[in-house]
Formats: sequence, structure tokens, C-alpha cells
Amino acid sequence: MEIEIPALPTETLLEMYRMSLRIRRMEEVLLAAAEKGEIGGAMHTAIGHEANAVGAAHALRPGDYITCTYRGHHHGLAWGIEPVEAIAEVMGRSGGFAKGKGGSMHFVSPEHGLMGSNGIVAAQVPHGAGLALASWLRGEERVAITFFGDGAIYQGVMHETFNIAAKWKLPLIFYCENNRYSEMTPTWRTSSVEQLYLFPRGYGMESMQIDGNDVEAVHAAVSLAAERGRAGSGPTFIEGITYRLAGHMAGDLETYRTESEIEEQKAHEPLAVLRRKLLARGVDEAQLSAIEEETGREIEEAEALASNSPWPDIAETYRDVYVYPKKDAGDPRLSIAQSGNDVSEERNQR
Repeated sequence: MEIEIPALPTETLLEMYRMSLRIRRMEEVLLAAAEKGEIGGAMHTAIGHEANAVGAAHALRPGDYITCTYRGHHHGLAWGIEPVEAIAEVMGRSGGFAKGKGGSMHFVSPEHGLMGSNGIVAAQVPHGAGLALASWLRGEERVAITFFGDGAIYQGVMHETFNIAAKWKLPLIFYCENNRYSEMTPTWRTSSVEQLYLFPRGYGMESMQIDGNDVEAVHAAVSLAAERGRAGSGPTFIEGITYRLAGHMAGDLETYRTESEIEEQKAHEPLAVLRRKLLARGVDEAQLSAIEEETGREIEEAEALASNSPWPDIAETYRDVYVYPKKDAGDPRLSIAQSGNDVSEERNQR
């Protein structure tokens, strides 16, 4: 499937550059904190993936749905979560968007259409199909986009979702952020097909491969896929070729690749590509430097605020576990929630 890549307005590219910088600086801060032991649990950054999130977010409408992987910080910010809420969440603080209970691997913001990231490889993909189906049943024009890595291609649920999405012509965009490593294993060692975008064609689906480090290419591809979905033409598969500049997770020893490979990739990483585009458009170097400095200060301030956010109250363990149709004093589940409050009050008295 061939696409044209129209030039976006310079002001739009500047907005994209600012957002890409915001994501990059936030993840650098989080990675440093994790390496110092200040963040509990596993944490996976998307350093080098920024264009995939930023280009897609600009191409879709408010109200469209998104699901993504545990490597979802970049999607969270691109879809509207504030940096201070994101940093606080990863740090497990109450100022986080999920009160510190979701952490790095479970970014979610329903008000922005972000319906959750998932720690299980490919598990978010059928969720995306469910959201697309709901939109179709309601007669809405919402599309859903589901992001996943190259390693998800080999999960059975991925192919089940390919089949049903194509059969029912769901308004769904499958977006593969192919960073060429399924965790620590290069794709060429595991895949029988070198070009991953060919897989969904076996299900009668339109698919394409693009440069996932170029925001204009991502924007064009997602715009076309969304247009097809809204028109009732069914799902589209996009393979965005990108590269993970940091390890699979914080603490990754990265013995599976060389420093020279990483350095070579830095010449074509999203920030470098977008910066060159802006300079070629005549944007002044001083203007870009000012944006870079402003973004750095913004993230420093967000980190300070997030670090000073209190730890969640112990009673939060019992909150947001159930959805109650109505408050019934006789419901035994309410006593569980109340016991959390009692424990909290007892602790505070001590």
C-alpha cells in the first residue's frame, strides 16, 4: 500500500518537536531514577520511539481510542497526560494519574482516549478491537489504534484479532513499532518473514511499512488508516521501523548489541530527523535551542513536584477494585473497602 507524505505546516512540526523533546527528557529522568533504585518494579522506556506516538496523536481526533504496550510513556504524554502526573505515577506517588497504583507499565487516561497499556505481550490488541467494535455498533466515527512491538506478531491472539478485524471491517489501526529487537532477540532470528507488514495481508488486510522515526510519515500513514476506518473500509496495518536507543528495560546490560550499532542509529533517531527538517524549513537554531531549554526546565520542575508528592494512603489498596452499581450498606464488598479506611486511620494514629 503506497502513501503520499505531504509536508506538514512548520508550526505543527514545532509542536511535534516540543512534544518529542518532552517525552525524551521525561524518559531520561525516569531512566536515571530507576538506575538509582528510586523506582520500584520494571520500567521500559521508549527513547527513540517518539515519532510513532507524536505523529499518530496529531493524526487522530479527540475521542478516538488507543491501547498500547508496557512501553507506553510516549503514548501517555502524546495523548495528553501531563509530565508531572506521569512521573509521579512511575514513582508510585499519589500525585500520579492512577494515584501511583498503575506504575510504569499501566498508563491509562480514559478522558484522553488512552484505554490502557498492558504488561502482557499483545494483550492490548484484542482490547483495541473491542473498542473499535463498540464504535461500529454505536454508529460512531471513532477509530481505535493499538500499538505493539515486533515480538507481538508471533502471539496467537494477534492473528485471531487480525482475522476478526478484517472479517468485520472494524475501524481499527494496527501499529507495529518495530524496533528490531523482541526484548533482547533480533527479529531476523525469530521471524520467517523479514517484512512484518506482509503478515496481515494473509487476512485480506491493507498494510504498509513506513519510517517510524519520521513524524510526517507516521502522520500520513495514520491519517490514511483512520480515513479508511471511518469510511467503513476496515482495518489497516502499519509497520513503523524505529529503534530503541536505551535498553529493553532499566538495568538492561545490552550484551546483545554493540555500542557502534547504537551510535549509528542516533543519526536517524526521531529528534535528529525532526530537527533537520525544521532547520531546512528555515527555523532559526536559536529558536530550537530555546525550545530545548524550556522543555528541560519543564521536566525538571515536573520531577521536583512529582518527587514531593506523598506516597499513596494504605487505604488506596482497597479502592478502585470494584465498580458498585449502587451503594448498598449490606454489600460485603463495601466492608472490605471500609476496612482499608480503618487500617489507614489506625496507622495515622500511630
